Amino acid sequence: MRIAVTGASGFLGRLLAEALLKRRVFAGVPITRLVLVDRVVWPDTWWAADPLVEVVHGDVVDRLAEVFAAPLDVVFHLAAAVSAECEADFDLGMRANVDATRAVLQAARAQSAAGGPVVRVVFASSLAVYGSQPTGGSAPVVSESTLPMPRSSYGTQKLMCEYLIADLTRRGFIDGRVARLMTVAVRPGRPNAAASGFVSAIIREPLAGLPAVCPVDPGLRVALSSPRRTIQAILRIAEAERGTGPGCLDSTMPVNLPALTVSVAEMLATLRQVAGDMAADLVTIVPDPAVQAVVGSWPAVFDNRRAAGLGLQPDASFVSVMRNYLTDHPDAVTGAAH
Repeated sequence: MRIAVTGASGFLGRLLAEALLKRRVFAGVPITRLVLVDRVVWPDTWWAADPLVEVVHGDVVDRLAEVFAAPLDVVFHLAAAVSAECEADFDLGMRANVDATRAVLQAARAQSAAGGPVVRVVFASSLAVYGSQPTGGSAPVVSESTLPMPRSSYGTQKLMCEYLIADLTRRGFIDGRVARLMTVAVRPGRPNAAASGFVSAIIREPLAGLPAVCPVDPGLRVALSSPRRTIQAILRIAEAERGTGPGCLDSTMPVNLPALTVSVAEMLATLRQVAGDMAADLVTIVPDPAVQAVVGSWPAVFDNRRAAGLGLQPDASFVSVMRNYLTDHPDAVTGAAH
């Protein structure tokens, strides 16, 4: 089985690649090649010399001939421009999120049209496709049947791709699976340009002994998923059989990843509980209306039944999310925080 991951040098791309290489099988079939695609050259990792790995550096649109040089069975399409980038530069968002996705889908369609296998395309979408409801507030509980009404360019671009994937799947050109990601926290490393980046920063930076700014009202509630649960869910959705039985994907409808709903105030209280006053006092509330407008438009409470049908559950608590981060990234945490 030949699998490609776009955006492979990104945080989730790296975790996904590592998970696949540790397993070395997909849906019970041995992986024979893992093609990792990204315009960024990432540092050496433990899997860099793995014989299964083929690295393709460059913009995915420019390197599709190389990526599809041999028939692909599965493509995990994670490459994207993030929310704040898309608000700051509309054309960048359209190129990175819409044009690049369409190019990947066209290449997958061309493969099947030429007699190759129908590609299973797993697309990382976002809760940002929902946005505010007509009443001015988000729906109390959101499910896959809730009408998406994005309030950001990023959410709009993701929704456009979702509809295209659904139609190509309906016509049999690809086997598309859409995973709507929640805000992933806690992310290690340097901050990115996502509007929701503060969700990780207000935990990550204080744990490292650094100051952090919270740009939203602490009463704001957010829907979270830990990195562990996010990768688990993406793989489960990718491997699920089509059908109406238990554990099957019964339609081309996207799957909302299981969400843990927590307020920013509760997150900060957990930081104080786990890491102490010195860490928690490093966080300063400095409202940013632009960030509040984007993140505040996203729903926070989700009906997780469809994900539960695939055997997926949200994180048990934000305490468990923090404990996982402390376990997975001990070098990024000061001694006091332990």
